[in-house]
Amino acid sequence: MIMRPALRKLTLTVHVTTSVGLLGAVASFLVLALTGLLSRAPQIAHAAYPAMELITRYAIVPLAYAALLIGIAQSLGTSWGLFQHWWVVMKLLLTLFAILVLTLQLGNMAMLADAAALPTFGGADLRPVRMAMVLHSGVGLLVLLSPMVLSAYKPQGPTGFGLRKRQSPS
Repeated sequence: MIMRPALRKLTLTVHVTTSVGLLGAVASFLVLALTGLLSRAPQIAHAAYPAMELITRYAIVPLAYAALLIGIAQSLGTSWGLFQHWWVVMKLLLTLFAILVLTLQLGNMAMLADAAALPTFGGADLRPVRMAMVLHSGVGLLVLLSPMVLSAYKPQGPTGFGLRKRQSPS
């Protein structure tokens, strides 16, 4: 079922907004992760890591799921379809991969925020986790930029499913 133009434009606007918001939230997370890792002032880490957890819980996670769900609705309600074009499939897979990595890092993020709240937090013993936060958010930012590039260029062509759907009589 194809969406009416007004609904299609609304869902596209919401999808782009949530996707760009997610990019901004991850960029903010990366800045805080770098600041927490590189700063010599303990009070910076005491502030940065709990702030990262808040950004994750109240911005990154909701925006990631919203972008995924609205993107699926958008593809199902347009002629692009969810599995008819390789660029749409790649966007879906990249988004699912980013959400999977995010989910796997939630425990480390909570542990780091809890540790930073302690007055004795020095961070040296958690340096690998702190570095992982920088690495995952930096790579995550690149992964999240990829669907935007795919949306702009729409490379490749239709999938096998898309070709069969085009060739079948409606």
